[in-house]
Amino acid sequence: MTKFSDLNLNAKVLKAIAEAGYETPTPIQAGAIPPALEGRDVLGIAQTGTGKTASFTLPMITMLARGRARARMPRSLVLCPTRELAAQVAENFDTYAKHVKLTKALLIGGVSFKEQDTAIDKGVDVLIATPGRLLDHFERGKLILNDVKIMVVDEADRMLDMGFIPDIERIFGLTPFTRQTLFFSATMAPEIERITNTFLSNPARIEVARQATTGENITQGVVMFKGSRKDREATEKRKLLRALIDGEGDKCSNAIIFCNRKMDVDVVAKSLKKYGYDAAPIHGDLDQSQRTRTLDGFRAGDLRFLVASDVAARGLDVPAVSHVFNFDVPSHAEDYVHRIGRTGRAGRDGKAIMICVPRDEKNLADVERLVEREIPRMDNPLGADNAAEAAPAAADDTAEKPKKTRTRSRKPKQDATKPQADAPSDTDKAKADDAAKPDSARKDTSGDKKPQEKSSRSSSRSQSGKGSDNRVVGLGDHTPDFIGLSFQDRE
Repeated sequence: MTKFSDLNLNAKVLKAIAEAGYETPTPIQAGAIPPALEGRDVLGIAQTGTGKTASFTLPMITMLARGRARARMPRSLVLCPTRELAAQVAENFDTYAKHVKLTKALLIGGVSFKEQDTAIDKGVDVLIATPGRLLDHFERGKLILNDVKIMVVDEADRMLDMGFIPDIERIFGLTPFTRQTLFFSATMAPEIERITNTFLSNPARIEVARQATTGENITQGVVMFKGSRKDREATEKRKLLRALIDGEGDKCSNAIIFCNRKMDVDVVAKSLKKYGYDAAPIHGDLDQSQRTRTLDGFRAGDLRFLVASDVAARGLDVPAVSHVFNFDVPSHAEDYVHRIGRTGRAGRDGKAIMICVPRDEKNLADVERLVEREIPRMDNPLGADNAAEAAPAAADDTAEKPKKTRTRSRKPKQDATKPQADAPSDTDKAKADDAAKPDSARKDTSGDKKPQEKSSRSSSRSQSGKGSDNRVVGLGDHTPDFIGLSFQDRE
């Protein structure tokens, strides 16, 4: 079995590895470190949680142990898609380079430019950055990339999802053509393959697992859920989530709950806290200081449930996460692999449970197509009780809302305070004629459900065919001569 001591690493690096408690490299580490130490470009493909970060930090520290950086000219560059992943890479360098005199700087958003400028001005051996903040420093004239000897692109497929590929291509153009490139990704989309063909020179391809595979030590399941009514679906879905958590009992020591939208992250976290669950949100709109405090609390075990957007699907390295709950089916099938990869790390067992509503069934089919397996269906823990509760609720809601009726009245009700014309109208004459009739001849309107108030126009129309008087109704006592022409006999 291969050991770290067999990989020609620096003796001080091996000492740091031993102090961290590691002896045997993972397959991606054993495959990527030797060609990286030879100076070759490396294309590493492995599922999340397999130790890709150490695959490039260890050879980088060994190769950078000699030499010194100049002001504003870093000797190596590591690009990460999210702040959390960049911070994790920085922690790895601190762990493995503690016996080697190397300087580093972390360029991420949400942190003061002044502190980062000060670190760059002193000169750094390792520059760890997100693409946007790196280009911000470059455009302000605070950074020169002409001396970069090693460039690392970590989680390249996530870069693609977040729209960073144009920035990555621009950064490649700012670095020397003679640089060594280490390129790592969990999946190989066509766009990623195009970039590797363009910017990597005869790379050593290390693929330790089939693309987009999930760990065999992760138990997966999906609950097919349909709300009793559209406007109640979100509330009932959150109730189902709580039931799933309660159903796991003590086995669920901590968990990450993923939502597709930042707004849902806040709502779900607030709902869980309302019902007594120790939960906190994390997404891209929160301040960096708050995100850091939340992650630190989760890592330390002070926080049990972390409700997250996909900003935490990459770079969150907490080995003891027992469960992952997908409150939503991810829009991109690849994100499912990275989400559930937060559990079952370092050889531990994990469990991933997903909730699927009817509109997400297409996304579920995409996920199953990608992982090439059917995710087992789970029973709804609410069972028939949920339907029984939902039906009366829907009936009560229906009873509360009176049925709307439409009126076909075309004229407003006549104001009783208005003075009437001297001459009686034709309608009044019709009413008088009806009053003169005997009681037996009058029309019985006691059972009529229609309103008694009718417009003058509708009353006239209803009375026009009852009497022998067939005069045109509504013209008054005087009819203009030109109208009478149409009634003359034309024989």
